[in-house]
Amino acid sequence: MSRIEDTESLQDLGRASIQIVHDLKNQLNGLKLYATFLRRRIEKSDRPDDEQETISKLISGLDRAASDLSTIVEFGREIELKKQPGFEVAKVLRNLCSTFQESEAQVVCESDADSIQGEFDHSKLSDAFKSMFAGAIKFKRKDDDAEAVKVSLTTADNHAMIEWSGLRPLDHDPFRAFAGSDEIRLSLAKKIIEAHGGSTNLADNKFVVVLPLSGSQSG
Repeated sequence: MSRIEDTESLQDLGRASIQIVHDLKNQLNGLKLYATFLRRRIEKSDRPDDEQETISKLISGLDRAASDLSTIVEFGREIELKKQPGFEVAKVLRNLCSTFQESEAQVVCESDADSIQGEFDHSKLSDAFKSMFAGAIKFKRKDDDAEAVKVSLTTADNHAMIEWSGLRPLDHDPFRAFAGSDEIRLSLAKKIIEAHGGSTNLADNKFVVVLPLSGSQSG
């Protein structure tokens, strides 16, 4: 088999895999519908609390699995960006920091500028940053519970660099391993950032993102 045939076979396999995962997601959504109906029946009847708790856990598990499958499908497809100017990198990071702090996550943010703008896909890049926050908090160093994940934003040579530090040593690259929900989302985040011309790496127990700020303004 030639290299071209190999490539075409892999592309066919990729498309088939995406369709299979999409179908599995639909089946999970169907199971969730039945489970939700069953929970309503249980709530209306005089059933033990542990039965209600069990069905609620089942629905939560189905939600997580469907969400992971949606992320895998999105990862398998080509990233289509709708770039718009005026994406406030610093503001988005501050807002995400506040959101995670409200959920009692240990995270602090700092930036060398109040306003750092670039031309990006607002929705996709915001989601990518959110996944970076969630992943960093998941992999936070555990030897000191009082230490927070530190998110720092700096600019140089018309590029923005964002670092999530305070992570524990990892035995795998979470941006290239589909080892769990967080890794799946981090892999998609990496793909979105690279589609913007940036890079994402794990270095010295830090998540490091570099984004070009062509045509941007900072101050």
